Amino acid sequence: MKIATRSIIRDIDKKSIEKFGIPGLVLMENAGRATADVILAEYPYTQAAAVFAGGGNNGGDGFVIARQLISEGVQVITYVATDPRKYTGDALTNYRSLNKLGGEIVELNGSLRKYRAADIIVDALLGTGLEREVSGFYKKVIEFLNSQSAPVIAVDLPSGLDSDTGHPLGAAVEADITVTYALPKIGTSVYPGVDYAGDVYLANITTPYILEENIPYELLSAYDVVEMLPPRNADTHKGTYGHLLVLAGSPGKSGAATLASLGALRVGTGLVTVGVPSSLNPVMEQKTTEVMTEPLPETDLGTFGKLSVKRALEIASGKITALAVGPGITTGDDAAEFLFEIINSADVPIVLDADALTLIGKDPAILKKAKVPLILTPHPGEMARLCGLSTAQVQNDRIGVAMEFSKRYGVNLILKGARSIISTPTGEIFVNTTGNPGMASGGTGDVLTGVVGGLIAQGLPPADACKLGAFVHGMAGDLVAEEIGEAGLTAGDLADALPEALSAIPESEEEPVIRIR
Repeated sequence: MKIATRSIIRDIDKKSIEKFGIPGLVLMENAGRATADVILAEYPYTQAAAVFAGGGNNGGDGFVIARQLISEGVQVITYVATDPRKYTGDALTNYRSLNKLGGEIVELNGSLRKYRAADIIVDALLGTGLEREVSGFYKKVIEFLNSQSAPVIAVDLPSGLDSDTGHPLGAAVEADITVTYALPKIGTSVYPGVDYAGDVYLANITTPYILEENIPYELLSAYDVVEMLPPRNADTHKGTYGHLLVLAGSPGKSGAATLASLGALRVGTGLVTVGVPSSLNPVMEQKTTEVMTEPLPETDLGTFGKLSVKRALEIASGKITALAVGPGITTGDDAAEFLFEIINSADVPIVLDADALTLIGKDPAILKKAKVPLILTPHPGEMARLCGLSTAQVQNDRIGVAMEFSKRYGVNLILKGARSIISTPTGEIFVNTTGNPGMASGGTGDVLTGVVGGLIAQGLPPADACKLGAFVHGMAGDLVAEEIGEAGLTAGDLADALPEALSAIPESEEEPVIRIR
């Protein structure tokens, strides 16, 4: 499902009107009618409604909603937060229409004392065009709406929310429902905007579908990834489903290697070999049954180093179809030499995670020396080290940071976290919708490394492996949380649920946005 920035929506509106000849009044009427339909369906016993209208087209939508609700017998008071003499165009037309209909319109004039309690509240104050912090009376109104017990229905976007980042601009309405138009907005598709938007309904207001074709942003659902599932034909064998080599582990961190390997097996990879420092090999043989192990020459500290490279590349030059490198390899100079030689020399796609990302953060230019596709799976702290930013800066613009890094270094990337972001070298962005807070525990990222590596080993293109990998990883976490709860969910639980998650994808009918038919 495509999602849009404020500039994309502005362009769609403009072209719908100017190129396709759809009057703005028609678009506004369709938007208002769809919103009224949602209100009447979700709150069928509504007798009194309060519509808070701002000064732009968002306010115009509010006037249509008020008129539509009045026609259904609802008592509506429309509270105007601006000077009505400032209305122009379609908003002015609908203001006059509501006035002529006899709708009760109250000019607030900087005071909320005239408000009368209602069953539901419609937030039509500020739209997607907002780019600066809310202040003055509008901020006061937003805070007032958030203090009310009545359900709040936001028009297109909760007022005060940044349409592109999902962060409140000084203050934002906390809506129970958001009815959005043409396309969902990025701001309601990522956190913290997800929490401000409530349940999101998508209304088709008859903007032409052709205007959505080249949008590079997408909200992932089961519908989007089901075609990526690797086929399982009857006449096959283990070699059909690829061979992943996992290079991971160090003293005290053998679990990282184990979990990455298990993640790969659980998504159907035919063969998995884990290469570890030689002193860890007996431990790995005890921990794993289905995974093959390879002891590699090690440093005096029992870690990977330059002397490990030759054997690692010998193994990788066989029938290996993908590499996963990084979990638990440590971050010393020896590990850096090992990692950079692997990146320089490998001839199969590489998934890089954990300690590998910390090491790359010291010299990101190494990524450009690879002759194979690279996939990075950082959490926000690792992303910050890769970019030379603070974690807060990454979190404030997750999509922008991920997109810029992928394009600069030519890598596919999964920026982990609530609503993980997948970015590609060509500038595409995919927002994952699965997962839960229970997955914020040690080892779940190692499982994801194996999942993505295993899917690439099975022949999926790197971008598809990232999309399907993030989605099924989160879905497995959701299945475990449904069964045992979020607290105490472990990486091993998640890995064990991966086959069930893969099987559930074709049967899933849930979408993150409710389409209004």
